[in-house]
Amino acid sequence: MKLNELHDNPGAARKQKRVARGPGSGKGKTAGRGIKGQKSRSGVAIGGYEGGQMPLYRRLPKRGFNKPNAKEYAVINLGLIEKFVAAGKLDANAITEDSLIAAGVTKYKRDGVRVLAKGEVKSKLTITVTGASAAAIDAVAKAGGSLTVAEAAQAAAE
Repeated sequence: MKLNELHDNPGAARKQKRVARGPGSGKGKTAGRGIKGQKSRSGVAIGGYEGGQMPLYRRLPKRGFNKPNAKEYAVINLGLIEKFVAAGKLDANAITEDSLIAAGVTKYKRDGVRVLAKGEVKSKLTITVTGASAAAIDAVAKAGGSLTVAEAAQAAAE
């Protein structure tokens, strides 16, 4: 078999129908769109319309509430902080939100940094952040360090 002998099986590849190319094409004049109406015109997207039937997005139940002024925190786990301290990228005695960003632990702080207790803490850490879980505060205290939650954030929360 040679390259010039390669071909598809008979009927496997069909030519694309070229619409609006005259009456001989079989799809001339209105190009299969019918006569007049919204769907015969270009730039029409009738998204979600189901011909008078109740649309799916209205049939499904809506639950919950999205608070418009909710705080969004950059969440960091203790295990990640420990890893950066062990690598020498963070000073264990003075960990702040700015030092976490400078070290590359997180890219941004948004409304503040919140520390969670996932991971192990072996070294004595001194951390000052906007928020922390109770388990994270206990874990740092057990390792002999301190985790301080900034007062400004507490005042704003109350």
